Amino acid sequence: MPKVLLLHTGGTLGMEAGRPGPLRPGPFEDALRRRVPELWEIAEIDVEIFANVDSSDMEPSLWQGLARRIHERILDYDGVVVTHGTDTMAYTASALSFMLRNLPRPVVLTGSQRPLGEIRTDARLNLIDAVTAATRGETLPEVVICFDSRLFRGNRARKLKIAEYDAFDSPNVPPLGGLGVEVVIPPIERKGGDFRLLDRLDTRVHAVLAFPGADPRPHLEIVRSGQVRGLLILAYGTGNLPIRGERSFLPILEAAREREIPVLIGSQAIKNSVVLPLYEGGAQAEALGAVGAGDMTPEASIVKLMHALAYGETYDEVRALLRANLAGERSD
Repeated sequence: MPKVLLLHTGGTLGMEAGRPGPLRPGPFEDALRRRVPELWEIAEIDVEIFANVDSSDMEPSLWQGLARRIHERILDYDGVVVTHGTDTMAYTASALSFMLRNLPRPVVLTGSQRPLGEIRTDARLNLIDAVTAATRGETLPEVVICFDSRLFRGNRARKLKIAEYDAFDSPNVPPLGGLGVEVVIPPIERKGGDFRLLDRLDTRVHAVLAFPGADPRPHLEIVRSGQVRGLLILAYGTGNLPIRGERSFLPILEAAREREIPVLIGSQAIKNSVVLPLYEGGAQAEALGAVGAGDMTPEASIVKLMHALAYGETYDEVRALLRANLAGERSD
Protein backbone atom coordinates (compact mmCIF):
# COMPACT_ATOMS: atom_id res chain seq x y z
CA MET A 1 0.00 0.00 0.00
CA PRO A 2 1.07 3.61 -0.44
CA LYS A 3 2.57 5.25 2.65
CA VAL A 4 1.33 8.64 3.88
CA LEU A 5 2.55 10.78 6.77
CA LEU A 6 -0.26 12.76 8.41
CA LEU A 7 0.87 15.77 10.43
CA HIS A 8 -1.81 17.34 12.61
CA THR A 9 -1.48 21.04 13.47
CA GLY A 10 -4.93 21.72 14.94
CA GLY A 11 -7.90 23.62 13.61
CA THR A 12 -11.64 22.99 13.49
CA LEU A 13 -11.26 19.47 12.07
CA GLY A 14 -9.74 18.15 15.28
CA MET A 15 -11.70 20.30 17.72
CA GLU A 16 -14.25 19.22 20.26
CA ALA A 17 -17.57 21.00 20.25
CA GLY A 18 -17.65 23.32 23.22
CA ARG A 19 -21.15 24.50 22.51
CA PRO A 20 -22.71 26.61 23.80
CA GLY A 21 -19.11 27.75 24.31
CA PRO A 22 -16.44 28.12 21.59
CA LEU A 23 -14.73 25.27 19.76
CA ARG A 24 -11.47 24.19 21.39
CA PRO A 25 -8.56 21.96 20.28
CA GLY A 26 -9.10 18.35 21.38
CA PRO A 27 -7.56 14.84 21.17
CA PHE A 28 -7.02 13.83 17.56
CA GLU A 29 -5.51 10.45 16.68
CA ASP A 30 -8.03 8.34 18.58
CA ALA A 31 -10.90 10.27 17.03
CA LEU A 32 -9.39 9.85 13.58
CA ARG A 33 -9.14 6.06 13.86
CA ARG A 34 -12.62 5.82 15.33
CA ARG A 35 -14.45 8.10 12.90
CA VAL A 36 -12.53 7.63 9.62
CA PRO A 37 -11.20 4.05 9.65
CA GLU A 38 -11.42 4.05 5.84
CA LEU A 39 -8.23 6.08 5.68
CA TRP A 40 -6.21 2.97 6.53
CA GLU A 41 -7.81 1.19 3.54
CA ILE A 42 -6.34 3.85 1.23
CA ALA A 43 -2.80 3.93 2.59
CA GLU A 44 -0.51 2.93 5.41
CA ILE A 45 -0.69 6.07 7.55
CA ASP A 46 1.63 7.35 10.24
CA VAL A 47 0.01 10.06 12.39
CA GLU A 48 2.07 12.69 14.19
CA ILE A 49 0.72 15.50 16.35
CA PHE A 50 2.95 18.35 15.24
CA ALA A 51 0.89 21.01 17.02
CA ASN A 52 -2.65 21.46 18.32
CA VAL A 53 -3.54 25.11 17.88
CA ASP A 54 -6.37 27.16 16.51
CA SER A 55 -5.27 28.42 13.11
CA SER A 56 -5.47 32.01 14.37
CA ASP A 57 -2.45 31.11 16.52
CA MET A 58 -0.42 29.77 13.60
CA GLU A 59 2.82 31.71 13.22
CA PRO A 60 6.00 31.69 11.11
CA SER A 61 8.03 29.70 13.65
CA LEU A 62 5.51 26.87 13.30
CA TRP A 63 5.78 27.08 9.50
CA GLN A 64 9.53 26.68 9.83
CA GLY A 65 9.24 23.68 12.14
CA LEU A 66 6.64 22.09 9.89
CA ALA A 67 8.79 22.58 6.79
CA ARG A 68 11.79 21.03 8.54
CA ARG A 69 9.75 18.03 9.64
CA ILE A 70 8.38 17.47 6.15
CA HIS A 71 11.86 17.84 4.64
CA GLU A 72 13.18 15.20 7.04
CA ARG A 73 10.43 12.66 6.43
CA ILE A 74 8.86 13.07 3.00
CA LEU A 75 11.22 10.80 1.05
CA ASP A 76 10.06 7.91 3.25
CA TYR A 77 6.47 8.36 2.06
CA ASP A 78 4.42 8.74 -1.09
CA GLY A 79 3.06 12.00 0.28
CA VAL A 80 2.29 14.09 3.34
CA VAL A 81 -1.09 15.31 4.61
CA VAL A 82 -1.22 18.33 6.92
CA THR A 83 -4.46 18.89 8.83
CA HIS A 84 -4.86 22.59 9.51
CA GLY A 85 -7.37 25.25 10.48
CA THR A 86 -9.02 26.93 7.53
CA ASP A 87 -8.50 30.57 8.52
CA THR A 88 -4.73 30.61 7.93
CA MET A 89 -4.36 27.52 5.75
CA ALA A 90 -3.57 29.57 2.62
CA TYR A 91 -0.73 31.33 4.48
CA THR A 92 0.78 28.02 5.60
CA ALA A 93 0.42 26.48 2.15
CA SER A 94 2.17 29.49 0.62
CA ALA A 95 4.95 29.34 3.19
CA LEU A 96 5.58 25.64 2.59
CA SER A 97 5.66 26.20 -1.17
CA PHE A 98 8.55 28.65 -0.78
CA MET A 99 10.39 26.66 1.89
CA LEU A 100 10.20 23.22 0.24
CA ARG A 101 11.74 24.04 -3.12
CA ASN A 102 11.62 21.46 -5.94
CA LEU A 103 9.30 19.26 -3.90
CA PRO A 104 9.43 15.59 -5.04
CA ARG A 105 6.08 14.43 -3.59
CA PRO A 106 2.74 16.00 -2.62
CA VAL A 107 2.16 17.97 0.56
CA VAL A 108 -1.62 18.15 0.93
CA LEU A 109 -3.23 20.57 3.37
CA THR A 110 -6.82 20.02 4.42
CA GLY A 111 -9.23 20.94 7.19
CA SER A 112 -12.94 21.34 7.68
CA GLN A 113 -15.71 23.79 8.40
CA ARG A 114 -17.19 21.55 11.11
CA PRO A 115 -15.39 19.31 13.65
CA LEU A 116 -14.82 15.65 12.86
CA GLY A 117 -17.15 14.53 15.64
CA GLU A 118 -20.22 16.36 14.34
CA ILE A 119 -22.88 14.55 12.33
CA ARG A 120 -22.86 16.88 9.32
CA THR A 121 -19.11 17.34 9.25
CA ASP A 122 -17.18 17.83 6.03
CA ALA A 123 -14.02 16.55 7.74
CA ARG A 124 -14.42 12.88 6.77
CA LEU A 125 -14.60 13.50 3.03
CA ASN A 126 -11.84 16.11 3.11
CA LEU A 127 -9.54 13.66 4.92
CA ILE A 128 -10.32 10.81 2.54
CA ASP A 129 -9.72 13.07 -0.47
CA ALA A 130 -6.49 14.48 1.00
CA VAL A 131 -5.02 11.04 1.68
CA THR A 132 -6.08 9.93 -1.81
CA ALA A 133 -4.26 12.92 -3.32
CA ALA A 134 -1.18 12.27 -1.18
CA THR A 135 -0.84 8.75 -2.59
CA ARG A 136 -0.13 10.24 -6.03
CA GLY A 137 3.56 10.38 -5.14
CA GLU A 138 5.92 11.73 -7.77
CA THR A 139 3.08 12.66 -10.15
CA LEU A 140 1.98 15.48 -7.81
CA PRO A 141 5.13 17.37 -6.71
CA GLU A 142 3.22 20.30 -5.24
CA VAL A 143 2.03 21.90 -2.04
CA VAL A 144 -1.74 21.76 -2.48
CA ILE A 145 -4.95 22.43 -0.61
CA CYS A 146 -7.61 19.75 -0.85
CA PHE A 147 -11.07 20.95 0.09
CA ASP A 148 -14.63 20.06 -0.91
CA SER A 149 -13.44 17.55 -3.53
CA ARG A 150 -11.18 20.02 -5.32
CA LEU A 151 -7.40 20.33 -5.37
CA PHE A 152 -5.78 23.78 -5.49
CA ARG A 153 -2.19 24.94 -5.82
CA GLY A 154 -1.40 25.98 -2.26
CA ASN A 155 0.07 29.39 -2.99
CA ARG A 156 -2.84 30.28 -5.29
CA ALA A 157 -5.68 29.36 -2.95
CA ARG A 158 -7.78 31.59 -0.72
CA LYS A 159 -10.51 31.04 1.83
CA LEU A 160 -13.43 32.94 0.35
CA LYS A 161 -16.37 31.60 2.38
CA ILE A 162 -16.98 31.33 6.12
CA ALA A 163 -20.16 29.26 6.32
CA GLU A 164 -20.07 27.06 3.19
CA TYR A 165 -18.34 23.74 2.61
CA ASP A 166 -16.76 24.96 -0.65
CA ALA A 167 -14.76 27.50 1.34
CA PHE A 168 -11.65 27.64 -0.89
CA ASP A 169 -10.98 28.69 -4.44
CA SER A 170 -8.01 29.76 -6.56
CA PRO A 171 -9.30 32.83 -8.40
CA ASN A 172 -6.54 33.19 -10.99
CA VAL A 173 -5.72 29.57 -11.87
CA PRO A 174 -8.00 26.56 -12.35
CA PRO A 175 -7.99 23.71 -9.80
CA LEU A 176 -5.26 21.11 -10.25
CA GLY A 177 -7.79 18.30 -10.01
CA GLY A 178 -11.11 17.05 -8.72
CA LEU A 179 -12.16 14.16 -6.52
CA GLY A 180 -15.77 13.57 -7.46
CA VAL A 181 -17.29 10.29 -8.67
CA GLU A 182 -13.99 9.89 -10.51
CA VAL A 183 -10.64 11.04 -9.16
CA VAL A 184 -9.09 13.28 -11.83
CA ILE A 185 -5.63 14.58 -10.91
CA PRO A 186 -3.53 15.05 -14.05
CA PRO A 187 0.19 14.44 -13.49
CA ILE A 188 2.40 17.50 -13.00
CA GLU A 189 5.97 17.62 -14.25
CA ARG A 190 8.45 18.28 -11.49
CA LYS A 191 10.75 21.25 -11.87
CA GLY A 192 14.43 20.48 -12.21
CA GLY A 193 16.88 20.93 -9.39
CA ASP A 194 17.58 19.37 -6.04
CA PHE A 195 14.97 19.20 -3.32
CA ARG A 196 15.98 21.95 -0.88
CA LEU A 197 14.85 23.34 2.43
CA LEU A 198 14.77 27.16 2.40
CA ASP A 199 13.31 27.80 5.82
CA ARG A 200 14.53 31.29 6.68
CA LEU A 201 11.93 34.04 7.09
CA ASP A 202 12.18 37.71 8.00
CA THR A 203 8.90 38.64 9.66
CA ARG A 204 9.63 42.36 9.91
CA VAL A 205 6.93 43.23 7.39
CA HIS A 206 4.03 45.62 7.52
CA ALA A 207 0.79 45.56 5.51
CA VAL A 208 -1.25 48.62 4.53
CA LEU A 209 -4.84 48.62 3.25
CA ALA A 210 -5.76 51.53 0.99
CA PHE A 211 -9.28 52.88 1.44
CA PRO A 212 -10.98 56.22 0.84
CA GLY A 213 -10.02 58.54 3.67
CA ALA A 214 -7.14 56.36 4.92
CA ASP A 215 -4.63 58.35 6.98
CA PRO A 216 -1.12 57.50 5.71
CA ARG A 217 0.67 59.09 8.68
CA PRO A 218 0.69 56.09 11.06
CA HIS A 219 2.17 53.93 8.29
CA LEU A 220 4.71 56.61 7.45
CA GLU A 221 5.82 56.63 11.11
CA ILE A 222 6.23 52.85 11.05
CA VAL A 223 8.36 53.01 7.90
CA ARG A 224 10.55 55.73 9.43
CA SER A 225 10.86 53.90 12.75
CA GLY A 226 13.27 51.27 11.44
CA GLN A 227 11.01 48.49 12.76
CA VAL A 228 10.09 47.07 9.35
CA ARG A 229 12.15 45.79 6.42
CA GLY A 230 9.36 45.15 3.92
CA LEU A 231 6.00 46.67 3.06
CA LEU A 232 2.90 45.23 1.37
CA ILE A 233 0.27 47.70 0.18
CA LEU A 234 -3.12 46.33 -0.87
CA ALA A 235 -4.19 48.95 -3.37
CA TYR A 236 -7.22 49.41 -5.60
CA GLY A 237 -7.80 47.58 -8.89
CA THR A 238 -4.62 47.27 -10.93
CA GLY A 239 -2.48 48.76 -8.14
CA ASN A 240 -3.80 52.30 -8.05
CA LEU A 241 -3.09 54.42 -4.96
CA PRO A 242 -4.22 57.82 -3.64
CA ILE A 243 -1.64 60.44 -4.58
CA ARG A 244 -3.41 63.78 -3.97
CA GLY A 245 -3.30 66.01 -0.91
CA GLU A 246 -2.77 64.94 2.69
CA ARG A 247 -4.11 61.43 1.99
CA SER A 248 -1.39 60.69 -0.55
CA PHE A 249 0.53 57.44 -0.12
CA LEU A 250 3.53 58.83 -1.96
CA PRO A 251 5.37 59.95 1.22
CA ILE A 252 5.24 56.33 2.43
CA LEU A 253 6.82 55.15 -0.81
CA GLU A 254 9.44 57.90 -0.76
CA ALA A 255 10.42 57.06 2.83
CA ALA A 256 10.62 53.37 1.97
CA ARG A 257 12.89 54.02 -1.02
CA GLU A 258 15.17 56.26 1.05
CA ARG A 259 15.57 53.45 3.58
CA GLU A 260 15.76 50.71 0.93
CA ILE A 261 12.62 49.03 2.23
CA PRO A 262 11.12 46.95 -0.61
CA VAL A 263 7.46 47.68 -1.33
CA LEU A 264 5.15 45.10 -2.90
CA ILE A 265 1.81 46.35 -4.22
CA GLY A 266 -1.10 43.94 -4.47
CA SER A 267 -4.77 44.46 -5.18
CA GLN A 268 -7.96 44.26 -3.17
CA ALA A 269 -9.64 42.78 -6.24
CA ILE A 270 -9.89 39.00 -6.10
CA LYS A 271 -9.24 38.21 -9.76
CA ASN A 272 -6.79 39.30 -12.45
CA SER A 273 -3.44 41.02 -12.16
CA VAL A 274 -1.77 44.18 -10.85
CA VAL A 275 -0.47 46.40 -13.67
CA LEU A 276 1.15 49.39 -12.00
CA PRO A 277 1.70 51.63 -15.07
CA LEU A 278 -1.98 51.60 -16.06
CA TYR A 279 -3.02 54.52 -13.79
CA GLU A 280 -1.08 57.47 -12.46
CA GLY A 281 -1.10 56.30 -8.84
CA GLY A 282 0.41 52.94 -9.74
CA ALA A 283 2.84 54.46 -12.21
CA GLN A 284 4.20 56.87 -9.60
CA ALA A 285 4.53 54.01 -7.12
CA GLU A 286 6.53 52.03 -9.66
CA ALA A 287 8.75 55.05 -10.34
CA LEU A 288 9.50 55.09 -6.60
CA GLY A 289 10.66 51.48 -6.68
CA ALA A 290 7.48 49.57 -5.82
CA VAL A 291 7.02 46.09 -7.30
CA GLY A 292 3.65 44.93 -8.60
CA ALA A 293 2.37 41.65 -7.14
CA GLY A 294 0.93 40.47 -10.45
CA ASP A 295 -1.84 37.96 -9.77
CA MET A 296 -0.49 36.75 -6.43
CA THR A 297 -2.92 36.37 -3.56
CA PRO A 298 -2.47 38.59 -0.50
CA GLU A 299 -1.56 35.47 1.50
CA ALA A 300 1.19 34.45 -0.92
CA SER A 301 2.35 38.08 -1.17
CA ILE A 302 2.93 38.57 2.55
CA VAL A 303 4.74 35.23 2.94
CA LYS A 304 6.83 35.78 -0.19
CA LEU A 305 7.91 39.14 1.19
CA MET A 306 9.14 37.39 4.36
CA HIS A 307 10.96 34.82 2.22
CA ALA A 308 12.53 37.38 -0.13
CA LEU A 309 13.77 39.53 2.75
CA ALA A 310 15.46 36.48 4.26
CA TYR A 311 17.25 35.42 1.06
CA GLY A 312 17.85 38.66 -0.82
CA GLU A 313 21.10 40.24 0.32
CA THR A 314 20.41 43.67 -1.16
CA TYR A 315 17.42 45.91 -1.84
CA ASP A 316 17.57 45.10 -5.56
CA GLU A 317 17.92 41.34 -4.93
CA VAL A 318 14.80 41.35 -2.78
CA ARG A 319 12.87 43.24 -5.47
CA ALA A 320 14.07 40.74 -8.09
CA LEU A 321 12.84 37.83 -5.96
CA LEU A 322 9.47 39.52 -5.57
CA ARG A 323 9.15 39.84 -9.36
CA ALA A 324 10.20 36.23 -10.02
CA ASN A 325 7.89 33.23 -10.18
CA LEU A 326 9.56 31.05 -7.53
CA ALA A 327 6.99 28.32 -6.88
CA GLY A 328 4.09 28.87 -9.25
CA GLU A 329 2.72 31.71 -7.11
CA ARG A 330 2.39 34.20 -9.98
CA SER A 331 1.82 34.11 -13.72
CA ASP A 332 4.10 36.95 -14.77
